[in-house]
Amino acid sequence: MIYSLRDRRQFLLFLAASPVAAMSGWAWQAQKEPGILADPKDALNVMEFEAAARRAIPPAHFGYMATGVDDDATIQANRDGFKRIQLRPRRMRDVTHVDLRTELFGTTWESPIFICPAGSQKAFHADGELATARAARSRKALQILSTVTTTSVEDVAQALGRPPWYQLYPTSRWEVTEKLVKRAEAAGCPVFVLTVDNAAGRHVETQLRFRLLDSRPCASCHPTVPGATYRRKPMFDGMDMAGVGTQNTAMTWDFVDRLKKLTRMKLLIKGIETREDAVLCREHGADGIVVSNHGGRAEESGRGTIECLPEVIEAAAGKIPVLIDSGFRRGTDVFKALALGATAVGIGRPYLWGLGAFGQAGVERVLDLLRNELELIMKQCGTRSIAEIGRASIVMRGSE
Repeated sequence: MIYSLRDRRQFLLFLAASPVAAMSGWAWQAQKEPGILADPKDALNVMEFEAAARRAIPPAHFGYMATGVDDDATIQANRDGFKRIQLRPRRMRDVTHVDLRTELFGTTWESPIFICPAGSQKAFHADGELATARAARSRKALQILSTVTTTSVEDVAQALGRPPWYQLYPTSRWEVTEKLVKRAEAAGCPVFVLTVDNAAGRHVETQLRFRLLDSRPCASCHPTVPGATYRRKPMFDGMDMAGVGTQNTAMTWDFVDRLKKLTRMKLLIKGIETREDAVLCREHGADGIVVSNHGGRAEESGRGTIECLPEVIEAAAGKIPVLIDSGFRRGTDVFKALALGATAVGIGRPYLWGLGAFGQAGVERVLDLLRNELELIMKQCGTRSIAEIGRASIVMRGSE
């Protein structure tokens, strides 16, 4: 996600984001640069939205979206992991019709591709989470809403036409966590997703480098008054946030036990990457698991989630559903995860690129592209429904 200034196209994009560039005419040249989308309908794949988003989003905000930790090696590992899995096409099967419908906790979705929680979406587009919700509604896709959303859960539910799932950061004060859970439950959210992979904090070098490219005063977006950050996040309205953070370094499995007693919502644990922790999820009553490394933003493990998936699936033993995110860019990526046993696959940066560049229409196009690619590879592999996708559809490189 770090780009070389020697590359002319990316150099123009850097310049286009600055006020100096706008005055000098560089921004116009960048907009005319070949290969940068002007209309979401022209996109051939989701990666093409990245340059368009980078052109549209302020550098510091784009850096927040783009960053991993340290050398961004885990971002790359998320992508490299798919190269180790090959597909096994099947011939002479009637694939005139394929069924992508996926059931989760009694609700049937049009495809197994869901929208991951991402905070501060108004930093990428003025409509923020509302544009994402409208896109999810039009495509009948599952949306998970972030704790640090810039739009309230109630407003998102109205735009979505149903309550979203709610992602929960384990705050450092139980009273705040309790109020967040109760508010989500009161809004009708059927599932909450406890994120456990960033409690220790992170070193976001790429984000800091992008911030240096942004000439705007930070106070224009981020007031420096203590507690102002939370006042801009509607889920914290009316709460005393003095001394409270969204990370909880003291969290143990007892925290999960406590949450289970607090609510009737289904509980998923997000950020699981090992067999041992997957077993503990089951033992402590989790209703599901999300294999995730926060899109390479949690820690520099150097291990892609698709590589973590088999051991988590094994530990889940078919007792609870296992979802996965981080690094998914193609329908073939989604297919590989389903073949390994995942129930559903989440996307993050791709829909944020679409959102930042084109709002609701961009998110819709990203969902359409991935669904179309998944449907195509299902036909090529002779799988007519999600249930027919399995280990027989893939081979691990080097195993044969």
